Amino acid sequence: MTIHWISRSFKELDLDLFHEVLRLRTDVFVVEQRCAYAELDGQDPSALHLVGRLSDGSLVAYARLLPPQEDGHVHIGRVVVRPDHRGQGLGRETMKRSLDLAAREYPDRKVCISAQAYLLEFYGSLGFSACSSVYDWDGIPHVDMILSGPA
Repeated sequence: MTIHWISRSFKELDLDLFHEVLRLRTDVFVVEQRCAYAELDGQDPSALHLVGRLSDGSLVAYARLLPPQEDGHVHIGRVVVRPDHRGQGLGRETMKRSLDLAAREYPDRKVCISAQAYLLEFYGSLGFSACSSVYDWDGIPHVDMILSGPA
């Protein structure tokens, strides 16, 4: 399985691709996880969007990078792999490519995530360390994490 990766600013996304991204994010974060929340949070226009597609063009993985926030850190979020492509290392590849993109676009900035608590070990294996206690975010336990070393 070959994945073709692109990163685009919001203005570089065409409408069809952005629709696919929103559909995947909604299918997973709202429907699959049974979490009613504001998927359109107003942050997409300032984000870099990392997209993984199969050779047939179908979207299988995605993440967004928010530029440095008030804390000075880059935030990676909305990391998602299409359900029928999980268990093949795409989550890890998506994160590694997101980290590479962050290093290229925002050198010398720390990278943070708001991880679903059940993924602490996964993100820890990529070099992230918890920097908060577990907290509720829209009914799902989360933990803030910061990249503390190389993956």
